[in-house]
Amino acid sequence: MKQPLALALSLALLATPVSAQEEGGDVDRGFSLLQEGAQTLFRGLMDEMKPQLDEMQKGLGEAAAQLGPKLRQFLALVDDMANYGAPERLPNGDIIMRRSPDAPPPPPLMTEPPEDAPQKDDPNQGGPVEIPEGGIEL
Repeated sequence: MKQPLALALSLALLATPVSAQEEGGDVDRGFSLLQEGAQTLFRGLMDEMKPQLDEMQKGLGEAAAQLGPKLRQFLALVDDMANYGAPERLPNGDIIMRRSPDAPPPPPLMTEPPEDAPQKDDPNQGGPVEIPEGGIEL
């Protein structure tokens, strides 16, 4: 209900001629009314979209919780993405990222966390990165 009213108000303000003799009185009033109409329109849109945005935020939080440990393992293996070429898909469906021949040697794998890293009981938050034999299965 608010959106059509705000849109009609905005169009009405744009359609009215501006008096060239008054220096800013009607123009300022017109701009403030236009601004109020736009704010009302956007508030209405945000109110309508809020449930979908909340659901999307919840889904992203769940995805981050599931992917977080695997992403940490991946980042422990890859030092700098600039040292790798574009990903390639093999005929069997595997995707590989080849290290550039001119890249410096990769750093050694960490078996212990850095000394300045906070220690936490939750295995998904901090602590050593455990890399399974044969790499990471996604």
